[in-house]
Amino acid sequence: MARPGDHYKTLGVDRKASQDEIKKAYRKLARQYHPDTNKDAGAEERFKQISEAYDVLGDPEKRKKYDRGGGVFSGTNPFGGAAGGGAAGADFGSFSDILSGIFNTAGGARGGGVRTKPAAERGRDLETTVSLSFEQAVEGAQLPVSVATHAACGTCRGTGARPGTAPSVCPVCQGRGVESEGQGLFSITRPCARCGGSGTVIEEPCPTCAGQGRLRELKKYRVNIPAGVKEGSRIKLAGKGEAGLRGGPAGDLYVVTHVGDSGVFVRKGDNLEVEVPITIAEAFGGADVEVPTLHGTKKLRVPGGTKHGTVQRLRGEGPPVLGKGSQRGDIHYRFVIDVPRELSDEQKAAIETLSRSINGNPRERLMRDAKAAMGGAV
Repeated sequence: MARPGDHYKTLGVDRKASQDEIKKAYRKLARQYHPDTNKDAGAEERFKQISEAYDVLGDPEKRKKYDRGGGVFSGTNPFGGAAGGGAAGADFGSFSDILSGIFNTAGGARGGGVRTKPAAERGRDLETTVSLSFEQAVEGAQLPVSVATHAACGTCRGTGARPGTAPSVCPVCQGRGVESEGQGLFSITRPCARCGGSGTVIEEPCPTCAGQGRLRELKKYRVNIPAGVKEGSRIKLAGKGEAGLRGGPAGDLYVVTHVGDSGVFVRKGDNLEVEVPITIAEAFGGADVEVPTLHGTKKLRVPGGTKHGTVQRLRGEGPPVLGKGSQRGDIHYRFVIDVPRELSDEQKAAIETLSRSINGNPRERLMRDAKAAMGGAV
């Protein structure tokens, strides 16, 4: 017989709750009503309802079908088999992962597999930024950076114990880090109340770090910035992150570059772009113009009849390409015709003379093509 009820109400979440919120709600209620820890009347039935609700809502595809069809899954047994089949012959495989996470079971059942010693824990990776000029980004530089981090205590060398002493095996859990209890379907394991799950206890804490094994401090480094970095490049300093726990390795430090503007060159991927003004006369008749490079100047030939926005390229004159050895990018020079805003009388007369001599309508073909496209309506 199907158990009535709304799965969302069973878990105490809104219908718009995220999958993470549903998972958290299930974990909380499963701990509260699990029959091995809660002997109250009705706890087992409540636990089954909670499990059934999570079996549906915890699976995105099942949840979609449930939302479209209401109680489509009502009456299904979350423990496998037909609804109302009871615990006998039940298959708990579909919940093994989530329950092992909740109760720290070894293999989802009673028995071995419990760790005998807490594993060393790697320290967190850290990130900081460094500001540098455009020139430093192109040529490379060595710059100072500072980062607040946890470092291994120098007094106890990271053990957390007073010098001359050492952490001892926890007398309660015998170094396993967990305590087991319960005689029901599950063997419930919990972090040891005496050692907090570490498996060891410190009888005489280090006076410097109070038994933590780490201290908060401001670390200062000098970072070698390779030539060719861009805005947002990440430089890895291995082992310069947070100190590890219980003898674990330190994390890494990532330095993110913030590059200032050049005022002349604009970064475009691995290349640079420069805007080069030319006069109307240079565009018409052609000219040799001087342009800047990263290491001086060079001459470029502007062909006669050059249009506004024409681009010329100098290969291999750009910045080094990061991670590509001696390879360098290019510099793109974009020619921009410089039109004066005001003309003298002499210049106006010259323009009129030039216009008469050229004597043509550059828009004639455009209008002819537009007319043809519009069926002669233009």
